[in-house]
Amino acid sequence: MTRTGALTGSADGVLDGLDPEQREVATALSGPVCVLAGAGTGKTRAITHRIAYGVLSGSYQPHSVLAVTFTTRAAGEMRGRLRELGVAGVQARTFHSAALRQARFFWPQVVGADLPPIVERKLALLAEAAARCRVGVDAGLLRDLAGEVEWAKVTNVGPDGYPAGAAAGGRDVAGLDPAMIARVYAAYEEVKTDRGRIDLEDVLLCAVGVLDSHPGVAEQVRAQYRHLVVDEYQDVSPLQQRLLDLWLGGRAELCVVGDVSQTIYSFAGARPDYLVRFAERYPGATVVRLVRDYRSTPQVVAVANALLDRAGGPAARTRVELVAQRPPGPAAEFCEHADEEAEAAAVARAVRRLLAAGVPAREVAVLFRINAMSQAHEQALAEAGVPFLVRGGERFFDRPEVRQAGVLLRGAVRAGGPGAGAGALREEVRAVLAGAGWSPEPPSGSGSVRERWESLAALVALTDELAGQRPGAALADLVTELESRAVAQHAPMVDGVTLATFHAAKGLEWDAVFCVGVHEGTVPISYAGTPDQVEEERRLLYVGVTRARRHLWVSWSRARAPGGRGARRPSRFLDGVRPSSGAAAAGAPRARRRGARAAARCRACGRPLHDAVERKLGRCRGCPSTMDEALFERLREWRRRRAADAQVPAYVVFTDATITAIAEAQPTAERGLAGLPGVGAVKLERYGAEVLAICRGEDVSGAADGPPAH
Repeated sequence: MTRTGALTGSADGVLDGLDPEQREVATALSGPVCVLAGAGTGKTRAITHRIAYGVLSGSYQPHSVLAVTFTTRAAGEMRGRLRELGVAGVQARTFHSAALRQARFFWPQVVGADLPPIVERKLALLAEAAARCRVGVDAGLLRDLAGEVEWAKVTNVGPDGYPAGAAAGGRDVAGLDPAMIARVYAAYEEVKTDRGRIDLEDVLLCAVGVLDSHPGVAEQVRAQYRHLVVDEYQDVSPLQQRLLDLWLGGRAELCVVGDVSQTIYSFAGARPDYLVRFAERYPGATVVRLVRDYRSTPQVVAVANALLDRAGGPAARTRVELVAQRPPGPAAEFCEHADEEAEAAAVARAVRRLLAAGVPAREVAVLFRINAMSQAHEQALAEAGVPFLVRGGERFFDRPEVRQAGVLLRGAVRAGGPGAGAGALREEVRAVLAGAGWSPEPPSGSGSVRERWESLAALVALTDELAGQRPGAALADLVTELESRAVAQHAPMVDGVTLATFHAAKGLEWDAVFCVGVHEGTVPISYAGTPDQVEEERRLLYVGVTRARRHLWVSWSRARAPGGRGARRPSRFLDGVRPSSGAAAAGAPRARRRGARAAARCRACGRPLHDAVERKLGRCRGCPSTMDEALFERLREWRRRRAADAQVPAYVVFTDATITAIAEAQPTAERGLAGLPGVGAVKLERYGAEVLAICRGEDVSGAADGPPAH
């Protein structure tokens, strides 16, 4: 589809380049209009051209149109496209921005004073409210309280009604009793009143209150805005819908655009039923389905459609079956791995192949369900020399709970531990992290308490990995390893691979997308207890898949950590989607499935190696090491200098496991070095000559000024 450029000077020129369905939207100038727009079908294009056509044809006055959406980025994009079409004066705002503008204008007229200031830090007032209720909370619980208060207010639930509303809504926040939340919620409202402040949710409530209780004000707003457009209508909350109804005042000059299959914010109060039942509420409404997908190849579209073939709930009622418009591309790949480390390493290798083939790093994304999953991929990409950015969340080692755990572990080192040995290290770390909130079993429910536990559990997994690689490792070795890994986060990375959760990826797109960790317990998440919650998890994966333009990988691992029991199974959502899961859905791609890597063999006894740590070492754990200790120390010192010169963590040069394997194998030729785990073609070219020289006993201390690590 050719995108229309600058305005040609006529209303008809705005319609040039639109497909038949987009043209139907653009010319449906009288409401009510409902646009069911699938991913990548050009919904923003359709509604901006509708506004432009209405203005240029004389049907609309620019100042009489109000277009609302949910993010400032989306509102800015809408304004930019309207400017390209030569239309100025249209108000394109978020719900909060539009409500704040109206509340600030009318508040002095109806109250006699300016609208109260908006609180800058809600958490500080919530902490004071919790203290009034004699409830002890930490930063994580405060964030959860803030989320619950926000949900309650946008769903029109007051403090008194919170326990019943939380039960009806299936709210389950780890460690928080609904009655206690209600008390803190009420106290928070009192603290705001005492301070003379309002919060962002109050902005909507103030606008609703003014319009609802002052008919004259409502008539002024309705006279101003005669044509309303709502983007991402599947994400509207009850409070936002109430404000929209007041803006309309019973009129039907409304155009809504949405995709129920992309409803992923129900936990924050979004109600897709407003979109689902639009035609019931407005009999005779014009309903247009945008089905032509201009973003993704037929192979990606086939996976997306197959994902929804078994969907239930509202998505099944208003589902849009996408029709790919792009030329064919590579088959989607479904890959199984032994553990998360192996999965991350495989993704990093695939990313390097893409970059070598000319795909820019900024056009590659690794998407996952929970933030804690980023750590393995941060490390793997760093080891592969691939720059990356973490979007929509803190990098793993920047998270408060991880920083706190680091402080506790360093304190334990200073205090002295129980001694060396893998078992002692594992036990000591678990004891230390228990003081930071880790427990053998995850907490119930969702929220920051669960996220905190997941981050600490990732540290436990890292400990087990180190203990498996180096049976004699002590707590100080773990702390050194963690500090080394954390250093990589401080390197400036402008053009890099994006690491993001499925939620943070909404509204974005890349040439290549890796959906990782797609196994039961994570996708769907373990605490998705109701059918509706499970279906929302399916939609999350759908959002991830539809971010891809050309390359799509979907992967999972059988175990969390190397050597773990491989009891995981692929997500139920992949049944009928991945080729090996039975009869594939109609139109599903002939995707290539990668199983676990082929088993290597122990160089000492010849037994097949299925454990990731054993594969790195090249031998069974029980087989005696042939490592030359002096060579190992020379290699470590060389690695330290190399890493310091390049200003990267030591493991970016070579991991400890690779250094160990080299010291055991003692290669004397390039072929022998190339066959060791962790020594790929790039590192062989970069470091091979120096490593072989060290193995021969030569001094390479003056060679550290060679090419940088990346």
